[in-house]
Amino acid sequence: MEFSGTFELEDTTVDEVWLALSDPVLIEQSLPGCQFLVEVEDTDVDFDELREATADREVEPTGDPEVIAQRAFEEGNHYAALMQISVGPVNPTFETVVTIENREYPEMSAVGEGSSSNSSFEMASGMVLSETDNGVGVEWETEADVFGKVAQMGQRVVNPVANRVVKRFFSSVEDELHDRQIADDEGEIPADEPDTDESDRGLVDRVLGRSDSDSSSS
Repeated sequence: MEFSGTFELEDTTVDEVWLALSDPVLIEQSLPGCQFLVEVEDTDVDFDELREATADREVEPTGDPEVIAQRAFEEGNHYAALMQISVGPVNPTFETVVTIENREYPEMSAVGEGSSSNSSFEMASGMVLSETDNGVGVEWETEADVFGKVAQMGQRVVNPVANRVVKRFFSSVEDELHDRQIADDEGEIPADEPDTDESDRGLVDRVLGRSDSDSSSS
C-alpha cells in the first residue's frame, strides 16, 4: 500500500517545524493513539517492560533547543512506540519499532515494523519540509506492506484512516507551535531559535542537522 500527501502549517518557519518534529515527546503527544514513543538500544524490544517504565512519565514538549538537543531523533537510532489505531471494526494495538534511516535538514526518512494480535505491517516513510507563502509545507509519503485483518479490509478502507491520522497529527503540531508563539510573545518561554548567543546558535544547528559551513552561509 502507498500513502502520500501534503500538509501546510501556517504562520511558522521551516526551522521551527523541523525543531518541533525533532522532539520525540512532541511526536508522541501529537500522534493519535500513541501511548508512548521512546528510544531503544535495538529492534528486539520487550514492550511489557516499556509499558511499566513509561507508565508514570511526566514529560512535556518544549521549544527549548537545549532540551530538544538532548533527546532529538538521531540518524541510525531506534524508537519503540505503542499505538492503537481504529480501522473499521478492528482496533489493533501495534507494538512498533522505527529506525531513523536518514535525517538531513529539511528531509527525514524512517523504516519500521509493527505487530498486533491480528495484524502486522512493514513500512518505509519520508517527509520533506519547504517554505510556502503562508508557512511551511510538509510533503510526506509512506509505503507499507500490511498483513492480517487490516490487510483484508483493503486500501479503500485503510487509506482514509491513514489520512485522518496524519491530518490530526499535523494539526496537533501546528497547535503546539502556535501556543509557543503566543507564549513567546508574552515572554513566558524562551524563543525556539535564540540568536543572541553563539553556543545557542550552534545547538539549534545541531538539532537542525546543519554543518558549520551551512550556518556561516545562512
